[in-house]
Amino acid sequence: MSAATGHHFARPGNRFWPVLHLSGFTPRQLAPSEQEELLSYGLGITNVVARATARADELSDEEFREGGRLLTAKVERLRPRRLAVVGVTAYRVAFGDRKAVIGPQERTIGDTRVWVLPNPSGLNAHWTLRTMAEEYARLRAAATEDPSP
Repeated sequence: MSAATGHHFARPGNRFWPVLHLSGFTPRQLAPSEQEELLSYGLGITNVVARATARADELSDEEFREGGRLLTAKVERLRPRRLAVVGVTAYRVAFGDRKAVIGPQERTIGDTRVWVLPNPSGLNAHWTLRTMAEEYARLRAAATEDPSP
């Protein structure tokens, strides 16, 4: 669906947009077609791997590793204060950190602090809408409390 529409998290059952709103990142729930509005909230969105798939397990480890290298270069160039990676498995492979868990990471990219968030896919059923929103809100609170790079 994302490949067909050109919008991130476009599948109707994906919980990304509701979670982003419930966690306080956006004042209302945005539709995937409104993803450009994220910039007005100081947020950006990109992919670790640019190839669209129905499931993350359709991507190879090498695709994730190359995506991690490309994302690192993008972060070094743009220097955001925070990088949030959605999906702990994707993060572990892309950044070579097999022991990473959800939450803030020790790793930084330059001055950019890194945080791993749960994947909002419906396939990640052990995370509820509420528990995901709580985790995303932890990142929002951390960014608000410490706005330095």
